[in-house]
Amino acid sequence: MKVPEPARSVEIEGCVLPEDRLYDLENDTWWSSVDHDGTALVGLLGPLAAFAGRFGRVTFRPGKDEVARGRSVATVESVRYTGAVRMPVDGTIVARNDALLERPRLLNDAPYSDGWVVRVRPARPEDPARLLETAGAVAERLADRIRRQRIRCWPVLPDLEMFEIGRECSAILTQLNEELARRGPGEAVLVVTDDPTSPIEMVRWSDQTGHSLLAHRREESLHQFLVRKEADPHPRRRRA
Repeated sequence: MKVPEPARSVEIEGCVLPEDRLYDLENDTWWSSVDHDGTALVGLLGPLAAFAGRFGRVTFRPGKDEVARGRSVATVESVRYTGAVRMPVDGTIVARNDALLERPRLLNDAPYSDGWVVRVRPARPEDPARLLETAGAVAERLADRIRRQRIRCWPVLPDLEMFEIGRECSAILTQLNEELARRGPGEAVLVVTDDPTSPIEMVRWSDQTGHSLLAHRREESLHQFLVRKEADPHPRRRRA
């Protein structure tokens, strides 16, 4: 089942929260109606995926399809996190996202679209609106959690983090080029540097190589850049 990305979202401490769905913040899940038949999709919040890191395994709960609110429908695992995906309301599981069995990373790269976990029919149609909350209602509490846990959300999950403190940007970019040469198209690298010229140099590098600069974030003296290797890069400037 192909699910489109949400059209409207709010940004909370750099993390995206779609406005077109309801939330169970206690259990880090979202609920989004998908059809006139009353069914909805359930998935994990993007900040949890960012906190957990790359998911490597998803295991669906065996047994009957009727699940009570708060009970597990699946277990997700990463190197530093193992947890349950819990039902936001009483309901019946209509479908499971089998794509997660082969590609658990969908939970990281597309948490609000193709990374959905289960499709559900609520036991009582009024329960979602009665028991769950809107993005605006959970925003302040979620922002507090993101700050306390020092969660960093990015457009895509970095495959590698390069911490290059005290080095000039020219040397960092040489190493970055060597690293990307060893990686496949679509892989992303997070570069962290304290070089004050890096914002200009990274834009110039992206223009020269054709590889994408997806995001830039500054925290005090540190600059963080997320770059992605493109399958068919198109440089936008000639090399000097």
